[in-house]
This record gives sequence, structure tokens and C-alpha cells, in this order.
Amino acid sequence: MFNTIHEECGVFGIFEPEKCKVASSVYYGLYALQHRGQEACGIAVCNDGVIDYIKGIGLVNEVFNKENLKNINTGNMAIGHVRYSTTGGNNINNIQPIVIQHNKGNLALAHNGNLTNAYDLRASFELNGAIFHGTSDTESICYSIVKERIKTDSIESAIKKVMTKIKGAYSCVALSSTKLIAFRDPYGFRPLVLGKTKSNGYVVASETCALDAVGATFIRDILPGEIVVISNEGIKSIKPESHHKKSLCIFEYIYFARPDSIIEGVSVHEARLNAGKILAQESPIDADVVIGVPDSGIDAALGYSLESNIPYGIGFIKNKYIGRSFIAPSQEERENAVKIKLNVIKETIKNKRVILIDDSIVRGTTSQRIVKILRDAGAKEVHLRITAPAFKYPCHFGTDIDSQENLIACKYKTNDEICNHIGADSLAFISVNGIHKLAKDLYCTYCDGCFTGKYPIRIPNNINNISKYSMTIKNIKKDA
Repeated sequence: MFNTIHEECGVFGIFEPEKCKVASSVYYGLYALQHRGQEACGIAVCNDGVIDYIKGIGLVNEVFNKENLKNINTGNMAIGHVRYSTTGGNNINNIQPIVIQHNKGNLALAHNGNLTNAYDLRASFELNGAIFHGTSDTESICYSIVKERIKTDSIESAIKKVMTKIKGAYSCVALSSTKLIAFRDPYGFRPLVLGKTKSNGYVVASETCALDAVGATFIRDILPGEIVVISNEGIKSIKPESHHKKSLCIFEYIYFARPDSIIEGVSVHEARLNAGKILAQESPIDADVVIGVPDSGIDAALGYSLESNIPYGIGFIKNKYIGRSFIAPSQEERENAVKIKLNVIKETIKNKRVILIDDSIVRGTTSQRIVKILRDAGAKEVHLRITAPAFKYPCHFGTDIDSQENLIACKYKTNDEICNHIGADSLAFISVNGIHKLAKDLYCTYCDGCFTGKYPIRIPNNINNISKYSMTIKNIKKDA
């Protein structure tokens, strides 16, 4: 409704040396990762080799409660997942973790990312008689692991073989009957970290903020291409045999991650401060106050203020109680939706030249409404500064970016045209060179394909076939 960019999901896993209330730990971990997905969530717990689970549509506090957690709480290891659907849509069968029983045991898997060869994998399995319950690429990862596990002597050996066959972005946590396994694609598109609990257990999660939520100590980032295996025998690492240039999604720093997280050794808060400073250097403007759009624009606004010596002000109060169920059915209510979510502090901006910092522009609709709100509240001028370059290309690795025909940067040829459409007095995006400096001054360390069209790996021609398949399934259900 607010035309924001979404990331597919967040994952969490825990292994404890003794049985305890592991589901409760996963619950708190998922709560900390709720920003990565608000559509659905699930927890799977292993107790004496048996995997039980709870999954549902909704936020973490809507799906789980004391009563249903009590039914699966005890065990020595568990994994969890929060989801915002990209590949596969919001089919209830796509809610993770996906749990499978096979003739060598059990498997539960939670996946953050998007496979580029999902269509080919699925087609191959279906031609050999496999029956898929959902439409997500995660199910293809599960079947790939089971297929190899039947022929190998361990789950980690199966995963190692699978990682040579699946392509694209995947940061995964998995349960077998005796092990917790974490593995990350060779390019490291999505983050994955390892931590240690006070009881000498281990935690893996998408972000360090989830470690903090359960009192775990950060150990290190799991390396691209690495497999980490945790069991009663201890922890072991299977390092990648070949190395690729790391291609972490740069939007993790700009928008996805929580500002209190540390990703690849870099503070997200510091990265956003740097983004604001770089914007001030690249696109200075004379003004009276700098404000940020909550939440990810706040840190960048502080950075812009520090670099420009223009005072920072709190321009908006965000309504924290609007959840996924907030519905605006009529056009008039949609127009008022931003006002309900964000309310202006008029004293900050009245009769002032305002620099407005935001993380991105997708269709431009929300930016247009925010600019109008500021003008209605008395702003003399509104100068919009964006901490991401203009979106011009699709993401194939788990970021839900609108189709090109709907992206405002593809509709208009120049910034001035976009600016006129939005109604601001000026508009500037951070440069592609600039974003590579906001976290580490190492060019091409990150994936910037959605801005440049240059991807770290080859994108197959049938990349969109899974999405088309998902739409076909929906239409079949409607016809039925």
C-alpha cells in the first residue's frame, strides 16, 4: 500500500546442548527479524529426532501464543522463518520452514533469497514424478537435498552437492534429526551470522539483532559458500572449494537490515550515516532543516545534517500500530493512508526550506504524497534526497522490486521529470559510486544489479517462469 520495497524473509536457528524451551528462543529471534517479513512465519522444533512445527499467516505475535508454543517448545534445536513472498506468491503452502520426511530421516528448511534456476529445478523434479505442494523455490531446495541425502552418508554431504546445482541467492538454516545446518550461497547475496548462547549452544540468524534478542554473543559472519554443521559432537565448518567475488545486496545497508545490526563487520547505522554524508557531498542544497522519513531515512538525515551543517529536525511521527492488516479499500482512503502512517511535526518545517531524506523511490506515489503533506503543513521548499540510486532493473535474488513499466525511473528520462511528477523543488539520488562507499570503500563488493542492470551471475531467459507458474496456479484455483 505504501509502495515500499520488500525483502523476502529472515531466518533463525538455535542448537542447545541440552533440551530446553528452544521454540521460545526462536520466537524472540523472529520478533527481532520481523522487519524482514510480515506476511507469514513458522517455527520447527526437533525433539528426540522428531520434528514438529507451527506455521501461519500473520505477524509473529499473531501466529504464536503461549498455548501453541507450549505444544512444541521443548527440544534441543529449532529453526524459524519470517516471510514476505516474492517467488511463489502468498500460497499458504509456501510458508516456511518446509518440513519433509524421507527414508533416511527428517528435514526442515528455512530459506532467505531467490534461486535463478528455480524453474529448471522444478521442471526436472516434476518430470520425474515429484509432487509440489507450493510454488516457492524453497521446495526445490528441499527436494534437491533429499535426493542427494538418499545417496550420501550425511546431510552436510548432500547439501555440499546441492550447492553446486542450485543457483542464485540462498542463506538457509536446516534441521535433520540430529543436526542444525546453516549454509550460504557462494556469492553471499544475503547475510547470515553465527553466535553463541550463554549455555554453550549456537545460534544462526539473518542479522545480529536477532542474536541480541536471545542474549547470544556474535562470533562471525558465515562465509559465502560455507556450510556450518552443529551437533552434539560440536561445530564444524565446511569451507567453499572455490571463491567468488562477494556480492552482498547493497540494499541490506540502505533499507532492509535493522540499524542496530552489524553486517559483514559494518554497522548498518554507520552505513546509513555515511549515505547521508555522501548525499550531502554529491547533492548539496541550501536549506533550513534536514528531516528523514522513518525509519531508514532517519540515520541518513543525521548524516546529511552533520556533513552540511544544516540543522537536523524530527519531521515525522510514525504510527507504530499499523500492521499488515491495515486496509484502505477506497481511493479516498488510499490518499489518506500516508497521513495515517506518518504525521508531520509542523513546528519543525513550517515556513522552512526542508531537505527530505528517504531510502528509495519505487513508483513515486508515496513520495508525491509525503511532499504534499509537507507543503500542506507549511514547508516553503521541499528538496528530496534519496540514499539509493534510481531503481531501473529487476532483482532476481529476493528483493521484491516492481516491474520496470511501473518504476518511476523507467517512466521518465531525467531527474527533473521525476521531480516535477513528485512535486518537489529538487531531487537527487545517491550515485552508484556513492553506494559502494557507504559501507566499505571497495568497489564491486556488493550487488547493485537493480540500479545498473549488471548482475554478479548470469540470469537465465526463463527466470520469470516460476512467477508465471504461480499465477497459473492461482487462476486454476479460482476457476475451480
